[in-house]
Amino acid sequence: MDIDFGKCGGLVPAIIQDATTNKVLMLGYMNQEALDKTKATGLVTFFSRSRQTLWTKGETSGNYLKLVDMKIDCDNDTLLVKANPTGPVCHTGTDTCWGETNESSSLTFLAQLQDFIEKRHEEMPEGSYTTSLFRDGLNRMAQKVGEEALELVIEATNGSNERMVYEGADMLYHLIVLLTSKGLRIEDLASELRERHDPNWHKH
Repeated sequence: MDIDFGKCGGLVPAIIQDATTNKVLMLGYMNQEALDKTKATGLVTFFSRSRQTLWTKGETSGNYLKLVDMKIDCDNDTLLVKANPTGPVCHTGTDTCWGETNESSSLTFLAQLQDFIEKRHEEMPEGSYTTSLFRDGLNRMAQKVGEEALELVIEATNGSNERMVYEGADMLYHLIVLLTSKGLRIEDLASELRERHDPNWHKH
């Protein structure tokens, strides 16, 4: 990254974003030394303008920010730092410096689940049920989606809501496995539904 530290007197703003929830957590400032230490340790480190010294977030509270990724903006003078917090980020004890709750949506987990399934597809570890599905092939994966869908229908018509949710989760898991095998994502289905939500949408 070619960062322009000179534009703001040797410092650049660093926007901290939760790598999982995408919630903006805080704003800090980095100089070259803070950036280098962040990269070297994997723990987000800032330059304190009030104390004129480096400080690693969490060195006192234990609530560290574990580095995941960094990007520079189009003007090369602002950092977007994605990190995983180990506790509340704000010194007041709140999750963010704006007093917001930092929680991931259950829907967001579907993308994370597919990330995990894609990793299984790449690595194919022994003893994994997901690995066995990929090895059994496309027809077996499609069959499992059908079987789980039928079980969902049975629970919806003659079972309990609890069992319906259980079987629905099974069906969704096997559907994501099938999508992965075809090089597709759960987001592709969401995009299709979003298009259909448009009043001007017409069936293909």
